[in-house]
Amino acid sequence: MIESEIRESLFALQDLKYRDFQVKLIPGMDKEKMIGVRTPDLRKLAGQLAKREEIVEFLQALPHRYFDENQLHAFIISAIKDYENCAEELERFLPYVDNWATCDQLSPKIFGKHKQELLISIRKWIRSDHTYTVRFGIGMLMKYFLDEDFKTEYADLVASVRSEEYYVNMMIAWYFATALAKQYKAVLPYIREQKLEFRVHNKTIQKAVESYRISDEHKKELRALKRK
Repeated sequence: MIESEIRESLFALQDLKYRDFQVKLIPGMDKEKMIGVRTPDLRKLAGQLAKREEIVEFLQALPHRYFDENQLHAFIISAIKDYENCAEELERFLPYVDNWATCDQLSPKIFGKHKQELLISIRKWIRSDHTYTVRFGIGMLMKYFLDEDFKTEYADLVASVRSEEYYVNMMIAWYFATALAKQYKAVLPYIREQKLEFRVHNKTIQKAVESYRISDEHKKELRALKRK
């Protein structure tokens, strides 16, 4: 079975010092569920496995036992070149994503060529009750819709999200800090008019002020808008 083969390959790449370091970065992660494979090695393995027809068996074998298997899964999905197939596998996988690292590794290249279809999915993901599905949806808006395809309605969509989940709120702040770097005039009203939750508002300003992409003049303006 390809599952057993993949697990053997992952353990052959195990780095225990890296595992002990990485597990500290993911709150709540059980060290026994982390093998400790470095990201470049996972990417290389994913590239090799993605070419094999039987990889579908691994993609359907959910939930996985190890964090590293989820990371590998994310890289394989990200490399799928057919949009419909990629979207199908992503929808199957998203409910099993249980940490920020795996969520943020999911970045299908094919999505950039199918933005209208992607928007339909994003609107659904952002309304999900699953933390990392929401985080992923916001991440896709940040990746694909903050440049020439930007519209304030997309910022409205993110601003409307209310959550008690730390990793959702951090992604909202990340989105708006990036939006301030790319679409300052259009996005500043969200800060001026306090459209974001208190903690998200201040975290957005913090992230923006730390960014090298935002001018000193704009940073001064943003600092004055911090809520107390």
